[in-house]
Amino acid sequence: MNSASRLTPHARPQGCVRILGIDPGLRITGFGVLDKCGVRLSYVTSGCIKTPAGGDLALRLKAILDGLKEVIASAQPDQVALEKVFVNKNPQSTLLLGQARGTAICAAVIRGLPVSEYTALQVKQAVVGNGHAAKEQVQEMVKRLLKLGGDPSPDAADALACAICHAHGGQGLGKLATAGYRMKRGRLV
Repeated sequence: MNSASRLTPHARPQGCVRILGIDPGLRITGFGVLDKCGVRLSYVTSGCIKTPAGGDLALRLKAILDGLKEVIASAQPDQVALEKVFVNKNPQSTLLLGQARGTAICAAVIRGLPVSEYTALQVKQAVVGNGHAAKEQVQEMVKRLLKLGGDPSPDAADALACAICHAHGGQGLGKLATAGYRMKRGRLV
């Protein structure tokens, strides 16, 4: 089932920037929307877009595109932030994840939204203060920072974390500016 189909339009406070965070995945694509009003962050919505298991790749990518188009139409974000693909030991998995990521970028670009990309290290640094934090730590900090009543799913938490990272200007809790740097072996150089 597609969580995006249960979205309802959300009113935006005046003078706020609405950010859609996306955690792209071929099986599950997480999304999270928040409003940034000055330095205050407010939770809007989050969820997951699930694709048919073991289905045709083209149909899975279409499910991601359709789901994100629905999220964008409902939430009406101003900006989009998503996680960059990391290269893992399995090149085929990396390629498939890259296709899901490209589909997410297309969903935003079709609507004329600016897209910013962040590494997992940058996202974790911004949310937890530690670029090598565990997924559970990210979930807990997202819950605390956005004052959520319960734990978001891991994919929705990663998407919200990406939006939080973007809201903080891509800077971690220690205000580590990343502009002009590049990643090498998990470190900024």
